[in-house]
Amino acid sequence: MSDILQAEVDREIAEHAILIYGKGTKTMPRCGFTLETIEFFDRFGYPFEVIDVLENMPKREHLAQRTNWPTLPKVFINGTFYGDTDVLGPMAESGELAKILEQAFGTPPKPKETIHLR
Repeated sequence: MSDILQAEVDREIAEHAILIYGKGTKTMPRCGFTLETIEFFDRFGYPFEVIDVLENMPKREHLAQRTNWPTLPKVFINGTFYGDTDVLGPMAESGELAKILEQAFGTPPKPKETIHLR
């Protein structure tokens, strides 16, 4: 794997406390699993980034080798790879994920604003 690609992925992971490598972007997911992961993290109230690797085969191959996880999306929190929502969902239910996120950000999440229609 190229050193340039390795450095690029290392930088991206270091820059974002929550980073999702997926198919599409936050505003335009291009697969249901990426959309599911975006909706999952939206509920927590912490900032996160989504990087589209759908058409970047070298980066996808690098990430698959690096994580030993063949599918997308791939979620990194505070530099650690966690898999996808199949892994993170049970962690959220047990409360383990909330602790990891608080540790990553140093604060509890900000509650989502509720919109009252009447």
